[in-house]
Amino acid sequence: MEILQIAGTATFSAAVLFVIAKVMGHKEIAQLDFFDYLSGITLGSIAAELATELETPWKPLCAMAVYGGIALGLDALANRFAKARKYVNGTPTILFDKGKLYRENLKKAKLNLSDFLMLCRQAGYFNLADIQTAVFESNGRLSVLPCSESRPATRADMALSPPQEELSVEVIMDGRILDENLHRMGLDVKWLQKQLSAQGYRSAKEVFLGLCDSLHRLSLYANRH
Repeated sequence: MEILQIAGTATFSAAVLFVIAKVMGHKEIAQLDFFDYLSGITLGSIAAELATELETPWKPLCAMAVYGGIALGLDALANRFAKARKYVNGTPTILFDKGKLYRENLKKAKLNLSDFLMLCRQAGYFNLADIQTAVFESNGRLSVLPCSESRPATRADMALSPPQEELSVEVIMDGRILDENLHRMGLDVKWLQKQLSAQGYRSAKEVFLGLCDSLHRLSLYANRH
C-alpha cells in the first residue's frame, strides 16, 4: 500500500513540476541566469521531497508554489521596470576590448584568465588578436565580436543581394501527403506527384520526408530501413 502511495505522490510531484516549468517558460533551459539556476535546482529538490512525502504533501507543494511565484514575480518586475533588470538579471560586462583586458571586470565576473581563454576557445577563437570585443553576458555566456579582418566574408562585403530565403514546409511526412501545407503554398497533389515522378519515386509512400521551399523546390528523403 505504501508503494502505491509513493507512486501516486511521485506522479503528482512530476505533474506539478511540469506545470510550473510550463508557466515559467523556456527561459529555465535557454537563458539561465544565477537566480534561475538556483530556483531550478531548488524546485527539483522540493519536487523530489514531495514525491516521497506521504503524511503532509501540502508542505513541499506550498514551497514549490512559493518558489515558482517568486521567479515569476522577479521576471514580471524586470519586464516592467527597466532599472530593476540589472538587479534581477544582471548586466553584461566587457572583459576584452580593442586589445585590452579588463582585470577588474574579470574579477567582477568571478573569472580568471584560464576561464576567459577557455570561453574564447569555446566560442571558436583561439587567438585574442582575432577578437575586437568580448562581453560576458548575465547568463554566463561569452559574446564575441570578431575583428573585421578575421570574420568570414559576407554577401554584403561582395556587393551581392540574394533573395531572402524562407523556411521550408513539410509536404510529406512518413509517407503521408500533408494536403493543408500543399494548399497553403498554392500547390496541389497533382503537382506533387509530378515532382515525385521526376525524382524517381512512384508514390509518396516511398518518401520519409519531403520539404518544399518558397521557390517550390522539393527536397525528398527516402524511407530507409
